[in-house]
Amino acid sequence: MKEKPGKAAALKYRNGEDSVPKLVAKGSGKVAEKIKEIARTHGIPIQEDKALVEVLSSLDLYQDIPPELYKAVAEILVFIYKLQKN
Repeated sequence: MKEKPGKAAALKYRNGEDSVPKLVAKGSGKVAEKIKEIARTHGIPIQEDKALVEVLSSLDLYQDIPPELYKAVAEILVFIYKLQKN
């Protein structure tokens, strides 16, 4: 059985500048790997959440995250802020 290609999505949020996070990249297969590679190269934390990536992949690029995703995205932001503090 062939494994499904991985997916990735990237969010952008600047505290104090952006009202809500925006989807700035999404893709599967080689595109997903490139998104992850760019994140690693720039020291951007990667959080794995297949269910959230699936939902984010249905959004248009540069679209604000819809209110129903605020809680899930907030949990990721908390994870990133904790990493940055350590």
